[in-house]
Amino acid sequence: SICFSLSVAYWAAKDPLAEKVLIPILDILQSVPLLAFLPVVLLAMVSLFPRSNTGLELSAVILIVTCQAWNLAFAFYQRLKTLPEGLDEVARAYGLTRIQRLRWLEVPFATPDLVWNSMVSVANGWFFLMASEAFTLGKDKDFRLPGLGAYMSTATEQGDVKAQIYAIVAMLVIVIVLDQLLWKPIVDWSQRFLLDESVSVERPKNWLLRILRRSELVVRIRLLLARLRPKPKPQAKPAAPPHPPRKNLDRWFGTGILVACLSLMALVAFKLFDILARVDRQEWLMLLGAGGASLGRVLLSTTLATCWTLPIGLWIGLSRIWSRRLQSIVQIVASFPASLFFLSLTLWFINRGMSLNGSAILLMAISTQWYLLFNIIAGAQAIPASLRETAVAYDMSLWKTFWKLYIPAIFPQLLVGWVTATGGAWNASIICEFVRARNTNLSTFGLGAIVSQSADQNNIPLLAAAALLMAGLVVLFNRLVWVPLIRLAETRYNVSR
Repeated sequence: SICFSLSVAYWAAKDPLAEKVLIPILDILQSVPLLAFLPVVLLAMVSLFPRSNTGLELSAVILIVTCQAWNLAFAFYQRLKTLPEGLDEVARAYGLTRIQRLRWLEVPFATPDLVWNSMVSVANGWFFLMASEAFTLGKDKDFRLPGLGAYMSTATEQGDVKAQIYAIVAMLVIVIVLDQLLWKPIVDWSQRFLLDESVSVERPKNWLLRILRRSELVVRIRLLLARLRPKPKPQAKPAAPPHPPRKNLDRWFGTGILVACLSLMALVAFKLFDILARVDRQEWLMLLGAGGASLGRVLLSTTLATCWTLPIGLWIGLSRIWSRRLQSIVQIVASFPASLFFLSLTLWFINRGMSLNGSAILLMAISTQWYLLFNIIAGAQAIPASLRETAVAYDMSLWKTFWKLYIPAIFPQLLVGWVTATGGAWNASIICEFVRARNTNLSTFGLGAIVSQSADQNNIPLLAAAALLMAGLVVLFNRLVWVPLIRLAETRYNVSR
């Protein structure tokens, strides 16, 4: 995911033609609910490798890469486009090549954003991994890969509570170990690349990074690698080549790749149109109604998640003490894939008399809340101390400070949380609106349920139509609602301006 993101984002930022084509494509792809297209990808990979699990493994990897890559690509693209002019002028003055600029300037400048987005991407990857390891298509096709997702699915279907607890404990141990051995050292190390010192943030002190920095073995390895590195040999400056400059060759190569990608997309669209022609008018009307029902659940679940994450996120972000105490706990809990226990929670809610519609909304809120909480905490920590002191000097009440200072100050981050939360809710709807356990199928009217039911019945035309309509609704909502709000946040509620 990182290799793909850095390559595509760099290409889009440096080539105006690629920027006009790639950025809209990335914007659409990040809005598409990935679980809706899991059956299509899985069937295509299985048909290529019919005699082994290679197709299943590749489909899981492709799904995880696509769920992780988009936010990384946009983060790197935005940092490349917002590179300070002073740094760019220094790089030009020293005559740095493209590779040198990328290594010594552009990647370090984007490192903090890439690290935090990597954490979100890995958490998102765990969520989709649980769904991709155990998947049923029709009555005769049950695809399972060895892993916690398939283990938890089998345990839930058999009603084995002890096995479910084992799976949850194993997942919790993995998340905690990754947090201590991977994310905390990387976050601490990434602080060295921060340029903006306007906000005073206490840097974390990680025990593992402290050990590595003091380790004599690490120092010796670095010295050994430095000795083994080949030294560049001075060469005479070659004469001007008779062929076209390299820049023109790169442009022609990039244009060729773009044409190939667009041709492939046109071929896929032609095939998709042939499949959609089998869906009749009544089914399209049913899909539109189901889309409206799922959209209502998405908005309601996001609203419920906002109601508790907004005050809690402000409280954590505005308090340095509680931010230090709770931030690590929040990161660990957020990294735990909620899809691991969705089926168990759904059955528990239903046994307590709750309808599947209500349980679906609650589970969708659970899957979206962390996107909001992280962004609200980050926004609250970035509120300038001068504005908070001004509110105290004017003796503003808590309610007035909340509406006149906190909400406008964190609005850009809150908006980012809303956009990512609604995307997560759409994906969660596919899992929450249709439940299959112990040879019993439970469903509520919605587009996510139709996607799951179509996959369960191996109805490829209806599945393709539902997936396409879901993607269209997400993209349309983004264009009509989120894009104008993002522009408003950039122009009116940007504290840094």
